[in-house]
Amino acid sequence: MTLETLSEQRCFGGTQGFYRHASTTTGGAMRFGVYMPPLVPDAKAPVLYYLAGLTCTEETFAIKAGAQRVATELGIALVTPDTSPRDTGIDGATGDWEFGEGAGFYLDATTPAFASRFRMYSYVVDELPALLAAAFPALDATRASVFGHSMGGHGALTIALKNPSRYRSVSAFAPIVAPIQVPWGQKALPRYLGGDRDAWRAYDATALIEDGARFPGTLLVDQGDADKFLDVQLRPEFLERACRSTGQPLELRRRAGYDHSYWFIQSFVEDHLRHHAQALRG
Repeated sequence: MTLETLSEQRCFGGTQGFYRHASTTTGGAMRFGVYMPPLVPDAKAPVLYYLAGLTCTEETFAIKAGAQRVATELGIALVTPDTSPRDTGIDGATGDWEFGEGAGFYLDATTPAFASRFRMYSYVVDELPALLAAAFPALDATRASVFGHSMGGHGALTIALKNPSRYRSVSAFAPIVAPIQVPWGQKALPRYLGGDRDAWRAYDATALIEDGARFPGTLLVDQGDADKFLDVQLRPEFLERACRSTGQPLELRRRAGYDHSYWFIQSFVEDHLRHHAQALRG
């Protein structure tokens, strides 16, 4: 599997790199970032995957979140995949920031138009970890956690709930917790998955918990109460209600005055990294 290095820069004693490869899962080139902290000889770093939100790329978190300093302190590698395949040539995959390229929703599409390329669930869960294990010998792929923001928070929660033995912890900033019940999901899910609403439940954290999925640790969620998407698109109360009724541990922290931006993420990303570091050391 050939990996192309796009750039590598020194950062807080480690290296922030961006890479590209030909993906068999998505049928085209995929880009991702890796922050590798400084390590003593023969040491390996556990992996923390970050899934970004609508319109974002593999660079967004690495540039805007300010997480590398804490990752160096904790000895954690940060991996940031792109949010979708690019240059797909699929009719309807561009021109709408809420759907298509830049908005892959971390699912495996089944509709004929999108099934061959929009397979971000399998890319994140299977192909990317295998590539990392082969190309970055200083990564310990057996110790992994996942978090994300907005659409990526949706992805982190659903991926962890569907693969509870693969990830040691999960967290999210302002996640779309119930896409079946909000406009963002109601636009994307039928176009990716077809009209069978039962099929949508496999990519809805609230529905997964209602249907019996469990994560062995606590779901950590931060949500700003000044987020302009809170009341229509995010609806954390749906997740809160499902967790309460089923016994799934959830720590939902409502942050006064914070919005949906990376200023919000910068403010609490250290909390999330320390949460994951504790689990990754276990």
